Amino acid sequence: MAQGKYSFWVWLFYFILFEVVVYLGLSYLLSGLGESNQFQAENTVVPNWVKAVVFILLYLLCLLIAVMLVSNMVPNKYRPQLMRWVYLSLLVLPFMLIILFN
Repeated sequence: MAQGKYSFWVWLFYFILFEVVVYLGLSYLLSGLGESNQFQAENTVVPNWVKAVVFILLYLLCLLIAVMLVSNMVPNKYRPQLMRWVYLSLLVLPFMLIILFN
């Protein structure tokens, strides 16, 4: 996490790239779960709940792996800066779930 002029923008690019890759990968992986048509006579709550929970758990696993890898690469004094990206990633998670089910 360099102190350069463009370091924020570089890390923002990496963050957006991570979010897009994880979302596309998990949505492809979980495409068989859940019901695509929410407005049908049968109950769609349970299959979609399973899809949401699996998505959240796999997303948190990907986030944990990414944090472990990145925190091992940066010096100790920059690790608190890494946590702001983790918190931002957790804030993005509900929006990714909304997009997943629309």
